[in-house]
This record gives sequence, structure tokens and C-alpha cells, in this order.
Amino acid sequence: MTITQLNYVLAIAEHQNFTKAAQKCFVTQPTLSTQIQKLEDELDVQIFDRSKKPIELTDVGRKIVQQARNIVDESDRIQDIVDQQKGFIGGEFRIGIIPTVMPTLLPMFLKSFIRKFPKVKLKIEELTTDEIITRITDGHLDAAIAATPLEQDHIKERVLYFEPFVGYIPNDHRLKNKKKIDVSDLDINDMLLLEDGHCFRDGVINLCKAFKSQEDDQFQLESGSIETLVKLSNEGLGMTLLPYLNTLDLNEKMAAQLHHFNEPSPAREVSIIYHKNELKLQIINALHDVISGIIRGAIAFQNVDIISPLSKK
Repeated sequence: MTITQLNYVLAIAEHQNFTKAAQKCFVTQPTLSTQIQKLEDELDVQIFDRSKKPIELTDVGRKIVQQARNIVDESDRIQDIVDQQKGFIGGEFRIGIIPTVMPTLLPMFLKSFIRKFPKVKLKIEELTTDEIITRITDGHLDAAIAATPLEQDHIKERVLYFEPFVGYIPNDHRLKNKKKIDVSDLDINDMLLLEDGHCFRDGVINLCKAFKSQEDDQFQLESGSIETLVKLSNEGLGMTLLPYLNTLDLNEKMAAQLHHFNEPSPAREVSIIYHKNELKLQIINALHDVISGIIRGAIAFQNVDIISPLSKK
């Protein structure tokens, strides 16, 4: 049994197709098929049910895949140990970023980071918080940037910055004449929210300490886009709350619709998170230093009240 064979098993389990798995592993299909057959002969079991289309795992195959993933992940960590010992900052690094952070934060730090650490190969994915937790737990992500705290015992959190919420209020709204707003001014029933699954939505709901009733709504919004919320607000369909960094690129007319909160401003905590057993700490430290250094010049707010991103169900 070899690590290479286990990698082939994982590729087939992922793609449910020998041809696609061979392409991912950069080998010919006959080579991959031969190695899988050798492994099955050695174990005297059938890992894959080839009669099914797409290919399916057998019952014992599912157990083998689970263990193979653990073995492959642990074997990769040997190189991580060596890199950490040498202080080498390079190699592939898989990072997830939540959708309400990706568009604003990534352009701020990515160019600086890759210029400073050219040997690091970042693989960046936009993922929801739930997807991030699952992938970190399964070993498919090295780290992520998300709103915290998440209250996960196996995940460590290092705060990058605190990002205040800002009200975006149309001219026909009841709060339009208030220069600064209070949390007590908010009414969840006249507020535009992101779709379920977004931690920023949960943060807004927690801030208002209520759930939006849709019984009398003339429409129901299912959007993952903050830009969509702003456009609907401009049409007079309600106010919304924006993360502070999303307000920096608004034009002069739209910026006039912004209303900051009286202090302490409600805010979200944004952190770089990773598994407590993660070994690529030199890259995590590098990301933390670059991002926190850049963000200090963009967010000067200090007196904030952190709102939980966790759904209160």
C-alpha cells in the first residue's frame, strides 16, 4: 500500500470517474486503474462498485476513503513540519473567505502579500461560514477569514480587525433625518437582509434581537449580494446595514445615505481561523501581519460593541 495509491482512491471518490481522477492526478487512466486494482487485490476487498454510473463506493470503500484521507493529510504534514523548522514561507496554502469579506478585503491585501511572499501559492475560495468550518474540520482548508467568535473547540481564532456596521438609509425612510442612529432605532421588519447562510445576516438579526416576519411582505429577497441590498434600498424598499469597508467605494450621492451609529458602534469581529493542529503557522502569521497592518489604515474605530455572527435558533 502506498500514499500514491491512496491519493488515487481519494481522487476517484471525489470525481466518481476514473478518467477525471486520472486527469487530476496527472497520470494515464490505465496507470490509475492498475494501481487501484493492486490495492484492492492486496486488501482483498472491492473499494469501488464499477457497475454503477457514476462509480460508487462500496460500504467498506467508504471506510477506507475516510482513513485514506487521514493518512494522506498526515503525510502532507511531514513537509509542513520541515518548512516550519526551517522558517520557510512558501508552498500551497488553501484559504476560504466569507462572501461579505472577500470583495472588500482581498483587493486590499492580496497584491502586497504575493509581492512580499512570492513562494506562497494561495488557493482562495469564497465560502460560507458553515462550509469553512466543515472544510477546516476535514482538513481541506489550511485557514479562513470569517466573522468570529465561532465557539468551535477545534478551531483557533486570531483577530484581524473590528468592522463597524453602518446604516444605509433611503431618503423616504423614517430615520433619514437622524445624523447618527442607535440600535434601538432599528426595526427588523423594514430592513433588507441577506439570504440565509450568511453570517452577516445573522449578525444583523442578533443586533435587532428579532426575526423578520415575512407574513405581510410583498416580496421575499434571496440574495447573497450586498450590492443588491443597496440598489433595493435606493428604490425605497427599506434600509439596510453595511460592513464599514463596503462603504468606502460608494459614490458621493450614495455616501450621503450613510448613517453611522452612536458609540459604541455595533461591529463584527473578523479573524483568521485555522485548526488547532494546523502546522503552516509561518504562513498564517504572514497573512495576519500583512492584513492587520493594511487594515489599520482603513478602520480607525475603537469604541465598538462586537455582535455575534452565530445564528440564534
